[in-house]
Amino acid sequence: MTHDVIGEWRWGAELDSVVVAPKSHRVVFENEHVRVLEIEVQPGSREPEHTHRLPSVMMTDRPARIRYRIGDEVIFESPDPLPPPVELTATWYGPQGPHSVENIDTVPMRAIRVELKDA
Repeated sequence: MTHDVIGEWRWGAELDSVVVAPKSHRVVFENEHVRVLEIEVQPGSREPEHTHRLPSVMMTDRPARIRYRIGDEVIFESPDPLPPPVELTATWYGPQGPHSVENIDTVPMRAIRVELKDA
C-alpha cells in the first residue's frame, strides 16, 4: 500500500507527522530508542501531507476504510466493505515520504505506531 523511501532521505523535519498533522498524530512515549505515536483519523477527514522518517511498526486496533495518497494521486483505497475485524493487526513500514490518509468510513481509524530510532 505505501511507498517506502529507498536511498537518501530528502525531506526536512518540518514535514514530520507530529509537526504537520498534530490533530491525528500524538506522541505518547519517546526515548533515545523509540517514539510511539497514537494516530487517529476521524471519519470524513484527510490528514495534511506528512512524512515518517524512521522505520516503524504500526498496530491498528480500530480499522476504517481509507484512501492513501501521495500528492493528489490515490495509491490505495480500502475495499468496501472491509474484511471482518480482527483484534489487532501489525504492519512493518520503512521510512515514508510525503503522503496523506483520508478516512472514507463512518468510524474513526486508530493505530499505534512505534518508530525505531536505532534502526
